[in-house]
Amino acid sequence: MKYLSTRGDQAERHFCDILLEGLAPDGGLYLPTSYPQIDAAMLARWRGLSYADLAFEILSLYIDDIPAADLKAIAHRTYTEAVFGTPQITPLKPLEPGLALVALSNGPTLAFKDMAMQLLGQLFEYELQRRGETLNILGATSGDTGSAAEYAMRGKAGIQVFMLSPHGRMSPFQQAQMFSLQDPNIHNIAVQGVFDDCQDIVKAVSNDLAFKRGHRIGTVNSINWARLLAQVVYYFAAYFQATKTDGERVSFTVPSGNFGNVCAGHVARMMGLPIQRLVVATNENDVLDEFFRTGVYRPRGAAHTLETSSPSMDISKASNFERFVFDLLDRDGDRVKRLFGEELASNGFFEITAEERARIGERYGFVSGRSTHEDRVATIRLCHQQYGVVIDTHTADGLKVALAKREPGVPMLVLETALPAKFAVTIEEALGIVPPRPAALDDLESRPKRVSVMPVSVDQVKQFIVDHV
Repeated sequence: MKYLSTRGDQAERHFCDILLEGLAPDGGLYLPTSYPQIDAAMLARWRGLSYADLAFEILSLYIDDIPAADLKAIAHRTYTEAVFGTPQITPLKPLEPGLALVALSNGPTLAFKDMAMQLLGQLFEYELQRRGETLNILGATSGDTGSAAEYAMRGKAGIQVFMLSPHGRMSPFQQAQMFSLQDPNIHNIAVQGVFDDCQDIVKAVSNDLAFKRGHRIGTVNSINWARLLAQVVYYFAAYFQATKTDGERVSFTVPSGNFGNVCAGHVARMMGLPIQRLVVATNENDVLDEFFRTGVYRPRGAAHTLETSSPSMDISKASNFERFVFDLLDRDGDRVKRLFGEELASNGFFEITAEERARIGERYGFVSGRSTHEDRVATIRLCHQQYGVVIDTHTADGLKVALAKREPGVPMLVLETALPAKFAVTIEEALGIVPPRPAALDDLESRPKRVSVMPVSVDQVKQFIVDHV
């Protein structure tokens, strides 16, 4: 299995090379040269596997430069009941016949990002020890990626983490999860801007190849293929729990900001998992919904990125979206480079053809919808009153759109993104109750904080890295 860039660089690389690299040298994102295809016999064989064994089987299709015994041990170290709280790791939460949540938030930071980040921490440590190297991870977070990365990497040999977040725009719980960590290899930087500014800084540093290589810069954002690959596993796990036979079809609704979570569903569908629809649910920052409705991709600037009650989706430049467009355009890397480079830079948007737009639903199964604060509050109330389940604000965006996009006879699975404790203010507004949290986190917001605040500046972030490695 080899990997190539979405922007036309035809140099093929092995998994462990792109694991540590993040962005491709030409600024593109890595994808496999082709998607491994699964058949009915493989689905039948996988149906009864534990989550760790299922992860090993799927990872093995994409990773051929880690010995099988080592890869299996990594999967079993990662996906344990001790870490994720249940033997199923990602159990379904049925709401009514044909409608369920996929519980992805039982990890250490109470968010779905743990599902991939815990694996990434194990893979990084393994490969760095094998090479005798170190890595400085540079990431950006709108709320949950940062804490998941930091909890996965804290104390890991040979790894330092530099995590950028938008100053004052995460929930108090999210900020405290990150900033209260005292581990010397964890560095938090609060940027005086929005998430897209943080993400732009990460990409700018990654595109400075001399700095990137000289300071051993790697990424944990979903631009890193390994993280997205780990997320593919729970689509299969959810499918097996929701069906009895291997020919049945299901649909997934995915709250989406940076397009990584739903892109993993796209990969699973391309592999042959019987997915009817992939429903993209956005909040008021509805750049993705606009694209799937109109074929126009129009990222917004910081001034027009709204601050909402589902803050992890307050994103207007979906970095993972390029992977889907690469497939949508029949893997024309030169055209992808023109669209995401020249056209966005000169026009501020790009538009695909009517024929390409038709493929979105017909060939790839994508539809979309949006949700507002009023929708979130109403959906949180509905879910609590009708099903006795308290959901977080992002999952509420997903459930609201899922209810509008359900099809008769096709089970709809909504990906849970976080536990409600992380967004207590809106839960109190909707239900008048304080959502429960694990006892070990009772004093989280009052713990001492370690964070550096700085303006939107690539140079200042680079200097901070230089000063701390």
